[in-house]
Amino acid sequence: MAEEDTASVEKNISEAFDVKPSVMQQQQEVKQQLSADTYYKYEDLTSRPFVTLGSEIPENLLHLSHSFGYDSRRRENLQLLDDRTLMFIAGNLLVLLDVVTAEHKYLRSCSGGGIGAITVHPSREFFVAAEKGKQPNILVYEYPSLRLYRVLRGGTAQAFSSVQFNHDGSVLASVGGAPDYMLTLWNWRREEVVLRCKAISQEVYRVSFSPYNPGLLTSSGSGHIKFWKIASTFTGLKLQGHVGHFGITPATDIDGYVELPDGKVVSGTEWGNLLLWDGNAIKAEICRRDGRSCHTGAVQPFVLDDGQLMTIGSDGVVRAWDFESINVADGNGDNGRFEVEPMNEMVVGRNVSLSSVVKSPQTDAFIWFAQDSNGAIWKLDLSFTNTTPDPECLFSFHAGAIKGLDVSQKSHLMATTAPDRSVRIFDILSKTEVTTSRFNQGGTALIWAPPLVKESGGLLVTGFEDGVVRVLELYSAQRHHMLSGRNPRGDARLRLLQAFKPHTAAVTALAFDRQGDILASGSSDCTVFFFAVGETYSPIGFVHVPGPVQELQWSPRSHSESTLLVLCQSGHVVEVHSPHPKAQNPTKTFQLLDLLRRSFRFRSIKSRIKREEEITRRKAVKEEEKKEREKRLQETEREEEDEDEELPPIYIPDPPSPLYCGFYSQPGHFWLSMGGFDSGFLYHCKFPEEQDEDLDQVSHEPFDFLSVHDTDDDPVLSVTFSAERQLLLCGTHSGAVRVYPLQPDDPGLSSMRAHWALSVHDNQYGHLRHIRCSHDDCFVLTAGDDGNIFSFSLLPPEELQRSLQSTRAEVPPPRVGLENKVLAQDIEDPAADSIETAKQNLETSRLQREAELKLTAKRKKLAELQRTYKQLLTDNQRLSQHVRLTPEELQLDSCFQEQAELEKSRRILEVRKQLSWEDERSRVALSKIQEWFWDSLEDNAVSVVGVHSDHSVSTYLLQTLTELQTPPDHVTTSTQPDADGDAAAERSRRRGGGAADDSSHTAEEEALRPRAPRPAGIKLGDRQEEKLRKAAEKAEQARAKIEKRKQEWTQLYAEKPDEDYEDPQAARAIRDARENVGDLPLRTETERTVPEHLRTNTERKRAEINVLEKNIRDKQTEMNGRIVALRDTKVRLVSRLQAQAEQLHDVQQRLAVHLRRPPPVLPMVRPEETPERRLQFDSSTLERYRVLREQRLNFIQQEEEEEEEGTTRLLEQLEKERDVQDRGGGGGGGNLHPSLSSGKIEDEEEEEEEELNELEAELHREEEIKLLYEQDSLLEQMERSVRRFDAELLLLRHHKLHLDWQLKTSDLRHITLCQELLLLMEFERRESGLQGALDRLVREEKSIASRVDECDEQLRLKQRDVAKLQERHAAVVAAFHASLGQSGNFEASLVRIFRKNVRRVKTREHRGSHDEDEDSDEDSDEDDDDSGSEENTLQNCDSQLYENTLKLRERRVDVETLLQEEKRRADALKEERDVLVKKQRTVKVSVTAAENDLELIHREKQQKMNELDVVVPLRLHQIEFISDDSLPSDLSEVLVVDRTELDRLQRRIEQLHLEKNQQREARLQVRRDHGRLIHDCRDLKAEIRELEEQCDALMMRKFGRLLDLEALQTLTGNRDLEELKQQKVLQETQWTTEIKEWDVKVEASHDALMEVTKHNTELLARKKNLVDENTELKRKLDTRQKNSGAPFQDHRRRVDQEETRRLQALVKKQSEQAEVIRREIHFLSRKGGHVVALSQAPLPPLPPVSTTTTGHTHTSNHRPVRPFKLVQVHKSHK
Repeated sequence: MAEEDTASVEKNISEAFDVKPSVMQQQQEVKQQLSADTYYKYEDLTSRPFVTLGSEIPENLLHLSHSFGYDSRRRENLQLLDDRTLMFIAGNLLVLLDVVTAEHKYLRSCSGGGIGAITVHPSREFFVAAEKGKQPNILVYEYPSLRLYRVLRGGTAQAFSSVQFNHDGSVLASVGGAPDYMLTLWNWRREEVVLRCKAISQEVYRVSFSPYNPGLLTSSGSGHIKFWKIASTFTGLKLQGHVGHFGITPATDIDGYVELPDGKVVSGTEWGNLLLWDGNAIKAEICRRDGRSCHTGAVQPFVLDDGQLMTIGSDGVVRAWDFESINVADGNGDNGRFEVEPMNEMVVGRNVSLSSVVKSPQTDAFIWFAQDSNGAIWKLDLSFTNTTPDPECLFSFHAGAIKGLDVSQKSHLMATTAPDRSVRIFDILSKTEVTTSRFNQGGTALIWAPPLVKESGGLLVTGFEDGVVRVLELYSAQRHHMLSGRNPRGDARLRLLQAFKPHTAAVTALAFDRQGDILASGSSDCTVFFFAVGETYSPIGFVHVPGPVQELQWSPRSHSESTLLVLCQSGHVVEVHSPHPKAQNPTKTFQLLDLLRRSFRFRSIKSRIKREEEITRRKAVKEEEKKEREKRLQETEREEEDEDEELPPIYIPDPPSPLYCGFYSQPGHFWLSMGGFDSGFLYHCKFPEEQDEDLDQVSHEPFDFLSVHDTDDDPVLSVTFSAERQLLLCGTHSGAVRVYPLQPDDPGLSSMRAHWALSVHDNQYGHLRHIRCSHDDCFVLTAGDDGNIFSFSLLPPEELQRSLQSTRAEVPPPRVGLENKVLAQDIEDPAADSIETAKQNLETSRLQREAELKLTAKRKKLAELQRTYKQLLTDNQRLSQHVRLTPEELQLDSCFQEQAELEKSRRILEVRKQLSWEDERSRVALSKIQEWFWDSLEDNAVSVVGVHSDHSVSTYLLQTLTELQTPPDHVTTSTQPDADGDAAAERSRRRGGGAADDSSHTAEEEALRPRAPRPAGIKLGDRQEEKLRKAAEKAEQARAKIEKRKQEWTQLYAEKPDEDYEDPQAARAIRDARENVGDLPLRTETERTVPEHLRTNTERKRAEINVLEKNIRDKQTEMNGRIVALRDTKVRLVSRLQAQAEQLHDVQQRLAVHLRRPPPVLPMVRPEETPERRLQFDSSTLERYRVLREQRLNFIQQEEEEEEEGTTRLLEQLEKERDVQDRGGGGGGGNLHPSLSSGKIEDEEEEEEEELNELEAELHREEEIKLLYEQDSLLEQMERSVRRFDAELLLLRHHKLHLDWQLKTSDLRHITLCQELLLLMEFERRESGLQGALDRLVREEKSIASRVDECDEQLRLKQRDVAKLQERHAAVVAAFHASLGQSGNFEASLVRIFRKNVRRVKTREHRGSHDEDEDSDEDSDEDDDDSGSEENTLQNCDSQLYENTLKLRERRVDVETLLQEEKRRADALKEERDVLVKKQRTVKVSVTAAENDLELIHREKQQKMNELDVVVPLRLHQIEFISDDSLPSDLSEVLVVDRTELDRLQRRIEQLHLEKNQQREARLQVRRDHGRLIHDCRDLKAEIRELEEQCDALMMRKFGRLLDLEALQTLTGNRDLEELKQQKVLQETQWTTEIKEWDVKVEASHDALMEVTKHNTELLARKKNLVDENTELKRKLDTRQKNSGAPFQDHRRRVDQEETRRLQALVKKQSEQAEVIRREIHFLSRKGGHVVALSQAPLPPLPPVSTTTTGHTHTSNHRPVRPFKLVQVHKSHK
């Protein structure tokens, strides 16, 4: 099938590009037909130099000599014409390079705007140059004759970016650049555009045809690739493009690609991998193993050859890949990469960047020529065999823009440098490269030293981008063979004499003064450095300038003083006087502060110039108007209006325009060329007399200017003079060379008027920044930013050869003793210090050394003073008290102390300011540590210890509760399908509505058609009004009845269940059965499918972990609350025990010692029970800490770190002392009040006993009993409280142990959940990707299903519309047959007329419209002929019947047209539905595959989760897996199940048996009911069908067709109909009256006609008599003539016979004309034209007929009035 499609496309393309002329081309008679041997004259079309009109400048002022460069950065700038001729673009030239002889041939562009792209015909007989410029052309040259064969015009607006032939060379494709990006296919041999469309809205790098399918094209460019197809449509061939979608792959610029045989495309990327495109999507990204890129840097595939895909890269490597592996590559994984290793590879070389390759045309050759973006052309052998030669570099050039160019003043040598780190020397005469030298950095400036510096002329000075200046010596290598170092090619060599670094940025300008004693270098670091020239270049100094240096120029010899003109890019100009070469080297810096200088800052005057030009123009216009003011007075007002017009405003650009170049005119005066807004002029400036210090605030205006023709957008970038200053040569921004002839001694450039200009370099980016003349003014050298270097001769080639004695330039000989010279040391480090930086570093080191020496001396002096002062203090202490000096007396003055205090405070503030950041950092770190280790805990750990037991219970450490954040779902597409479904439903409704509108279009037209206006004032009678009222009431009643019936039906249908309705109870039971009954495989089974509601993911698992953590936290929080409550109970218990101990002490104080029971040891609140008090300190604690710290400082002196450790130990010691103190206080509290000494108490008792009497003793005993009771009660209460507390503590400890066991189980569960979460996170990415793909497929499937439903709905509507149209067609046919009636003989003719097809003519805008109009005219003629043939048959037919037949035929044709259109739409819908169904099947397969893949992921995930170990603590009595009455050692086969669940399952077995029996009986009953309902439904459907048939039969019998009974019942009286009936009656009455009047008139006319007929009859009788007389006279005359002579008689007879024949022919012709007119009248009458009836139309009269008789001539007196009127009517209708 694909081959058939390809063949059909090839056929269509061949027909479209066929050489045979088309109909349109045949009609274009003006267009000249091109023959195969037609050629253009190249000299007539090629671009020529511009020469000012009227000047004497010759057109061939400059002659192209040679091109030394190669634009290697241009894409695909290398083509191969034959096995030895290369072709590439060089600016405005096309260069043909002979590989063997290095001979160059040149072809100039015809547009003068440059060349955009080139290509070669597959046969190598033609090549193409696509140009640039305004409306550029494509030039086709014949090879090898180089004749211009074809010119293709109008392909793009500005420039072509790529051109390419197809595989057989018959078609040329071109792509334009901005702004149109037009893709055009050409029939280039006929110079015709065949197809055209816009490629894309961004830059296109390449376009090509597929070598395997001629109907496919590919284009690529900036961030895109696009696939094109030449499709055949009903309007012809079209270009259909599809942009490639990168998907998850980052977008990349695509330079190269290769089309594969099966339609796939392999393209390169910027990061080095290959992309395999299938359709417009990436099938795979191809890389090497372990994710390595195919190439380092950008990669381009370039050919598919012998099963290998070749690629080149910017890494300089060519690799060959297996085509089969790449063709079947399919990206696996999330990154879509396919790994493959190359079969072969070739490393071309170091510092090589391959950008394009072309193959040799030789058969079975493996030779390729490669373009190196780093400035080379390579020859490669890609056979990849053991004998493959190494890559050969054929040619080497500069890569990138040329930054420096200069010529020798002794010979025809040229030196150049560029950012490619090379310096090259060229021989202008031999057109060869002499030598090349490479360095570590790119060159930015170059100057050839004048002979004053080096007599031999072999000295060059080069500046580089790292600020280094290198002095190089050129010498002949043939005279010196002992030079060491590198061996560059050529007969000459460059030797480094000296390298120094005066700048920190790129060197931009170099200049020797006029004496050759000083070298000046300028840089973009805004400095100019001076060096003294000698054997070695010694630095003099530097000056700062206001901006980056653009150019340096020393004053010429005509000036009295030697000054340097410094031109800055910012618009500043500085003139610096020359420093003395032998000035002493400065000691601190090289900056020359005392050097005389003058400054100038450019201020824009261009807007003022334009303003003055406008004023001058207006003045001239006013002068002309004044001369005619008297003649045109009305223009005075207009003149006043012109005076009110605003002049162009004064504009100063900000930022200022850049300065490009300049030169001295005379001392203190100079010319400047500006860019930007100020381009278009040369400005003559001078330095102001008063110099301001701040140049940024002051600007200066030029005092004169010179307009430069056509440079407003093309500023002058470089200027140079010939040796005699006869020519001024300029290089422009567009790459053109301008030459201005000058008069001698013309510093004001007053003779700079006429000029010669030629576009040389590329017009877009080939800015010509360097232009030089050779030392003898024979050559002009140019170098641009496009990398091209051109040499032009000012003399013709023949004269140049005669004037020059040699064909090679002379290279200077080596110096004497060169072999003994030591090679100069180069500066290879780009970060090396500059001269000034090194000087500053030396000065800084010297100052540091001096400061260190001064500081050491001060320190020694201070140490001696300190020793002296200490000795004085010692001596003072040894003196007596009365002579000893007090400390106050030792102070010389209090102000010194105050000053010292102030100094101390100041330094403290400085130290605090310096340490503020460290202080803030420390505080932030402390707050973070506290937040992490302290604030993260809700409470401290509280431990409660028993009183009489060692049991203790501690709280759990809980972290601060944070907000548990659940990450968002990765896949949230549950609502998307519904949205898609809603959108699809909405589309379906819209489309359905549209179909309904289409079906009812005719009815709407009938309804919306304006009705014929009725005459106003028609009034119905009472009977008619009553009839209408009753009909309306009846219709309203019927409508209400129908509405009620509809509501009942609606309610009934609403209650009717759907076809797939399920009983909720049955559905619930089925769902419960599926969940609980059936095969329930274990989770460990590999084939187990996890139900959707049981599947878990990371969100659910996180939620499960969060719930578990919350439960654990709740349990811990609850337990912590109980422990803290118990702690508070203990605190209250201690307080209560202390109070009871106080009471007990009071009681025991009153008891005898022997009656006192020992008090219990009081419990204490330990520090771990109240950890919150640990951070509570008082003044005594702080005082104790101070004492301990002072004690430690007095005995220990350690370093800072040890001191910090000591501080920590101090805190620990202080805390231990507090604990001991608390414990000691608590321990002493056991016996709150120590008993008094026994001796003292005994003495008191003895005294009391001695003093008590009996009564007192009795009272004492009572009191003693009471006290003993109180003592026992208090002790018992204290003991009971302690025991109760210990019991609560023991119970709480038991609960906590149980909770610990539960929490430990929860921790194990938490570990398991975390492991599962980690496992799920590993699968999440794969699962989410598959789930996303599945959701997309499901959405696509739903979308397709909805579209299929839409198509079905539309098909149903279309079928309904077709049925309606068929009914209308049948109705039209029936109406026609009904209208025939008893037509008799006319029936067959009318049937033929009715069935005749009338072709409808549709106007088209295309070229086929003319042909169709001709066809329609032919058809109309045929219709006329047919109608004329049937005229005799239908002459007596009723005209109304005939008109009705024509109207019915028109209606039939309209209905048939609509029917065909509807059928066509229905067929289109069917095709669309079939396509959607196929796509739906494909998507279903994809959905099934995705579901299977997802299921495999779930199974793998479940298997991994099953492999996780879960800890289940069991007791021995819980294990029932017993083998041989013993517990087996291997428990791997054990099933762990809950006992309650096992019991439930056993009970469930019995319940299921019972439910099974019940369900079996219910099922039988439901089956019986179902069968009965099916039988009843079938009977009801049959009854309904019979009733419908009866209803239809009755309807047909009564109405003749099927009608809507509801509409019929709701019909109301038609008032319009009644009014029309009434109007009809009135009209009939009026017409009856008029008919009677016309009958009277007809009778009168009939009488008049009879009178006229009688008169006419009389005239005819008279005419008959005259004719008879005439006949008799003729007879007599003939007899007389016979007698007069035979000759005369014969002649007379012949004359009469000819006249008779002529009259007969005339009569016949008039009869035919009359017959034609009669037919036309009859035909017009059938078409509705208002003409006279056929029976009333008289025959057209004969024209006047002259008869020759003797003496009489008869002419007709009838005037043909009515026939002419009929003809006029016929023409108007026609």
